[in-house]
Amino acid sequence: MPKLLLVEDEKSIAEGLAITLEAEGFQVAWVKDGLDAIPTWERVRPDLVVLDLMLPGMSGTEICRAIRSRSDVPIIMLTARDAEVDRVVGLELGADDYITKPFSTREFVARIKAVLRRAPMVDVPIDEAPVAASGVRVDRVRHEVQVDGSLVDFPPKEFDLLAYLVENAGRVLTRGQLIDEIWGSDYVGDTKTLDVHIRRLRSRIEADAGVPARIQTVRGVGYRFADT
Repeated sequence: MPKLLLVEDEKSIAEGLAITLEAEGFQVAWVKDGLDAIPTWERVRPDLVVLDLMLPGMSGTEICRAIRSRSDVPIIMLTARDAEVDRVVGLELGADDYITKPFSTREFVARIKAVLRRAPMVDVPIDEAPVAASGVRVDRVRHEVQVDGSLVDFPPKEFDLLAYLVENAGRVLTRGQLIDEIWGSDYVGDTKTLDVHIRRLRSRIEADAGVPARIQTVRGVGYRFADT
């Protein structure tokens, strides 16, 4: 029975979601104050966190940042605002998906199940060799990236995306290929998620993110990692 942490301060919304999720076979731990989120997460160790953006005590973005610094647990953010900046901030902090209120319970459950299906990590063979291209070296076993010889930290999704790009250096990868590989073929979120992660990667590995030399845009198709 998957365990889910729901951080939502609106009682009517939280109770309705909890009833729906429990009927779908989830164990639900609910907290309504942001300050209770981290202690509850540490105690429950859920399989997924559903996190409202606007919370008393501690904001959803702060909670997301704190959890993501210590865990790869899937996080879905809820927001009552439909501003793109809110979605981008959540994704940049490491959220796996977001849902804008109001939403249907059917959509909510479908998004949760889709994220959970993508969540299990595939075991990497211990003898898998690191890959390198254009001064970027990726080691999946050690979960390390070196850019021009210096170690650079990456959140899990950005690491996976960079690793896949470097492993396929010189090839043009379509947006669909990248989304299917990193987020799963059943991903139902906004395709701008990919653009956000590409922008974040460029800010970390390019000498000039505005004129990228390593992650090249192939207009109308997707992206290519330079193999020089």
